[in-house]
Amino acid sequence: MDRGYDHDKYRRLLRARGIRSVIAERGQPHGSGLGVFRWVVEPTIAWLHGFRRLRIRWERRDDIHEAFLGLATCLITHRHVQRLC
Repeated sequence: MDRGYDHDKYRRLLRARGIRSVIAERGQPHGSGLGVFRWVVEPTIAWLHGFRRLRIRWERRDDIHEAFLGLATCLITHRHVQRLC
């Protein structure tokens, strides 16, 4: 689970329902390797929202919206590749 839920309140609620908590504790290494690459989706959605046409969906047809989504993805990828070169 997310370390953001590490609080006595949540542990008590789980215990009251007879559930053993497996909430990761803050400040303790977990060793599973999870969380090494966090927040991958959020910046991607923010990049896509940089395109006004995708931020608010104006198209009624799915194929047109998907075409704009593909175009935005290509532009984002092109910008990142340009930085590497």
